[in-house]
Amino acid sequence: MECSCSTLVVLFGVWVALIVSLACSLLSKKKKGAFGWSKLAGDAPESEAEAVLWNRLYDDAKYAEDLQVQEVLRASLHNSSSSAIQARPTLMSELMNVEKDIAKLSQVFCEICLEDRESWEMFKNENCSHSFCCDCISKHIIAKIKNHGKFVACPGVNCCALLYSDACRLLIPNDILILWDESLCKSLIPESQKVYCPFRDCSVMLVNDSGEVIREIDCPECGRSFCALCRVPWHSEFTCKEFQKLNSKKKGKEDLMVDMLAKKKQWRKCPQCKIYVEKTQGCLHITCRCGYEFCYRCGSKYSVKHGDCLPR
Repeated sequence: MECSCSTLVVLFGVWVALIVSLACSLLSKKKKGAFGWSKLAGDAPESEAEAVLWNRLYDDAKYAEDLQVQEVLRASLHNSSSSAIQARPTLMSELMNVEKDIAKLSQVFCEICLEDRESWEMFKNENCSHSFCCDCISKHIIAKIKNHGKFVACPGVNCCALLYSDACRLLIPNDILILWDESLCKSLIPESQKVYCPFRDCSVMLVNDSGEVIREIDCPECGRSFCALCRVPWHSEFTCKEFQKLNSKKKGKEDLMVDMLAKKKQWRKCPQCKIYVEKTQGCLHITCRCGYEFCYRCGSKYSVKHGDCLPR
C-alpha cells in the first residue's frame, strides 16, 4: 500500500511539471507572434526595448519552470524514499517470520527424547518407517550391546525391525561396534558347540566344533581346567556321572557357598547353560550370555505373555 502511494506522488509531480511547461510554451508562442524576432529587428528602439523585456520575461519564466520541475521531482523522490524506509521494518519482520516457518518445517520430532530436532540430526532406519535422533539411537544401541544383546531392534513401539551395525557405525563408539560384531559372529555358532569357562572372573566362550564329546578343557584365557560336560572346575577324582550324583555335602566348599548365596540373593540359573544370573534392575526379560532368553521370575523361556508373570 505504501509503495502505491509513493508511485501516485511521483506521477502527480510529473503531471504538474508538464502543465507548467505547457503554459510557458504557449506564452512563448504568443509573445513571439506579437513581437517576432525578424520583425523586431527593423523596428524602432522602443519596439526593440519591448522585445528585450519580453525575452527577459521568457527567460525568467523558463527558469521558474525548471526550478518548479526540480522541486516537484525532489519532493517525489523524498516521499518515495521515506515510504521505502518506513516499509523496510515491516518487510524485514515478514522475512524473519518466513524464515521461522521454514525452520519449523525442517524440524522432526524425536519420540524418545520428546524434542524437535533438525532433519540432519535424525537417524532413519532403512528397515522401517521410524526415525529418531542420533543421540537417542546411540544410547539405545550401547545399552543393548552392553546387556549382551546381539540383535538390536528398532526402539519404536511394537516394531520388530532390526538395526544393522553397518548403518550405525558412525553413531556408536568403536569398542561398542567391536562388541556388536563379535556378538553377531557368536550368534552364528550353534549353541551345542559353545562352551563357557565356569570361573566367574573369566567366563570366556570356547567353541567345540570337532563333533566329539570333550570333558576336560584347559581355558586358553585363564589357564585353568574345567569340565565342559558338567560346566564346573575339573573334578579329577570323579567321573562326570559320579560328580553329578554327588549331593551338596560332597561338593566343594566354593560350590556350596555359591548355592547358598544364590538362594539368599534369589539368583536364577539360565535353563540352557546353567550359569547363575542376577537381575539388579529392569524388567523380567533376561538375555543370558549364551543367548538364551528367559523370564527371571518363573525361569521359563521368555515370551510376550510373561509381561503379566506373577510370583509363584
